[in-house]
Amino acid sequence: AIWKQVKGIELPRPFARMSWHEAMDRYGTDRPDTRYGMELVNVSDLVAGMGFKVFSGAVAAGGSVKVLPVPGGNEALSNVRIKPGGDVFGEAQAAGAGGLAFIRVREGGEIDTIGAIKDNLSEETKAELLARTGAQPGTLLLFGAGDTATVNKALDRVRQFLARELGLIKPDRDNDQWNFLWVVDFPMFEFNADENRLEALHHPFCAPNTADLGTDPERWAETLPTARAQAYDLVLNGLELGGGSLRIHNSDLQRQVLQTIGLPLEEANQQFGFLMDALDMGAPPHGGIAFGLDRMVMLLAGEESIRDTIAFPKTQQARCLMTGAPGGVAAKQLEELHVASTWDPEQD
Repeated sequence: AIWKQVKGIELPRPFARMSWHEAMDRYGTDRPDTRYGMELVNVSDLVAGMGFKVFSGAVAAGGSVKVLPVPGGNEALSNVRIKPGGDVFGEAQAAGAGGLAFIRVREGGEIDTIGAIKDNLSEETKAELLARTGAQPGTLLLFGAGDTATVNKALDRVRQFLARELGLIKPDRDNDQWNFLWVVDFPMFEFNADENRLEALHHPFCAPNTADLGTDPERWAETLPTARAQAYDLVLNGLELGGGSLRIHNSDLQRQVLQTIGLPLEEANQQFGFLMDALDMGAPPHGGIAFGLDRMVMLLAGEESIRDTIAFPKTQQARCLMTGAPGGVAAKQLEELHVASTWDPEQD
């Protein structure tokens, strides 16, 4: 109704749906912009046995090798832009990647690349690579190799950058494409390598998919870590408009989820005992979704930054220009609240 009233556009319904795993595999992000192609292609299996160690080593270490095909990229992007110091290289580097390998597809299916790749690429592997990526003469193939999370992040960033550079999408003020997408079936958990434990991908109160969880509470500790969450995000043109989930309404399941993320039972009861008590009293299945109204207005207005549409934007010093906050606090107020201040007004 909003798009109809503001833009005069009747949106097609129902909105498209895509699983989290499919979004990550095809786009490298859980909020993909589906207005244009250039989808990522996983070629880990093709290059696992190559003599080019950048590729085979990444796969051997449990990572991935993915390709971002750029139709017309041979003409549009010089080697200087892809190599260190170039803007395309810089986008990948900003996302944590060490660099980008590349292959240029020439007439007749011939390829142009560095010797280390060309010398180790068999005719059979080359043919399968071109077939899998759909690469035609003139296509530039950009490769990301390493741990899967970094590869996804880097190629997603490069993909978005090139979409604007190559004119695949219009400037925000002129945009007339509205590709709404439901992203569903998020994992319940992701692994935190720094803390060597699982943590909730969304939040620890998200209900797991009952088909993954099973009905036997004795097996929940086994089935929970790989379960999908009953969570969903609404994505528009590569931006998350809103997100929500169905919530856990069983106290035993809630305790098990908290234990799965490494919270001991005693600590869980200490922090969330009120919730367990409420669930023990009986709670119906419930859920919802929250939308970012300021981001929605930003898109409708064709603005590039949410700062232009947020209700009370702050300066870089975290000050509110409308209210003047943060303001001074009387010593008596701090004393009443038992708050000690380390602020020195003379150093401000």
